[in-house]
Amino acid sequence: MSGFVLHERLAADSVVLGDLPLSRVLLAKDGRYPWLILVPRRADIREIHHLGEGAQQQLMRESCALSRLMESTLSPDKLNVAALGNMVPQLHLHHIARFTSDDAWPGPIWGRFDTQPYEDVEAEAARWRERLASLPDFVSAA
Repeated sequence: MSGFVLHERLAADSVVLGDLPLSRVLLAKDGRYPWLILVPRRADIREIHHLGEGAQQQLMRESCALSRLMESTLSPDKLNVAALGNMVPQLHLHHIARFTSDDAWPGPIWGRFDTQPYEDVEAEAARWRERLASLPDFVSAA
């Protein structure tokens, strides 16, 4: 994992919650949607298929674990999982809980509204760290 540096835009737009065996777990600073991001701690990786086979499988395990956690704690109408990268080339996997009552439903969230900051992003991060602690390999950043 030598040489891994979190992309400056991800760093600016999120709070580090901690680490799973492969990925850094981030909370997006947009209180409009429950939104977590996995970033494999590998240098210069842009696409999932650029990871070795073992790392690809680990990323899928981590994504599924995070998805199950979000589904069980939030009961969303839909969970959107996406690896885009048009704005940030570093490989990262968005996990966004969507509800029929959310502002952008049923469309995509990107570019629809300005970011809505959390009233207390550190309190929200602490709630997510507590939830993530149920994952056996999660190491909290706090």
